[in-house]
Amino acid sequence: MDVGILLLAAGSGSRFGGIIPKQYVQVHDKPLLMVTLEHLAREPRITVVQPVIAQGDEHFSDAIADVSLPFDLLPAVYGGEARSISMQQGLKALPAHVEMVAVHDAARPLPSAALLADVIDTAEQFGAAVPGVPVTDTIKRIDEQGKVIDTPERSCLRAVQTPQVARRDWFDQAISMEAKRLHMHTDDASLLEAAGFPVHISRGDAMNRKITTAEDMIWLHRQLEVGV
Repeated sequence: MDVGILLLAAGSGSRFGGIIPKQYVQVHDKPLLMVTLEHLAREPRITVVQPVIAQGDEHFSDAIADVSLPFDLLPAVYGGEARSISMQQGLKALPAHVEMVAVHDAARPLPSAALLADVIDTAEQFGAAVPGVPVTDTIKRIDEQGKVIDTPERSCLRAVQTPQVARRDWFDQAISMEAKRLHMHTDDASLLEAAGFPVHISRGDAMNRKITTAEDMIWLHRQLEVGV
């Protein structure tokens, strides 16, 4: 089954700072975006990548100039302020033959081959999957005044990552059903869950870290130095 990636690169990276969005910051002589694409290329079932960028993006075309990758890198489309809107725009642009869709943050540059294979395998078996890692800290749920409401059982909690993978028709139906609430969904799995589709957890990886701050970029440099 062909898998199409929606590569979300429309964020401004306000928490990261700097004069250009973090997905274009140079790391080991290439844009962070290229590191992400090279790691996605390790999964042979990924045949198409649809980038989703911000209106007015002046960096994307330079970042992918003269790129050679084993999948089709499609012309970028523009996203919106909300993640779910960007995902919707990317989904519309995917070729009709793509049956399984994986939504991935461009700022998660180190998805391993094992993580990619496991999340796609799990999605092919159950219809939808997201990689997740066990939560090691105790979590408290609080009210608006900061008062603790309860303490969820840690063994039942997972911190989820991307790519988040599902059947294309499930994503299409979920977007239609949640059309008035798309802006409320902070990840793709929550959109599917709200529409009633079951989502399973695959094995996450601590190395599949989202680059959010300058400290994260220092960490990434170190990982690439040792050949991750």
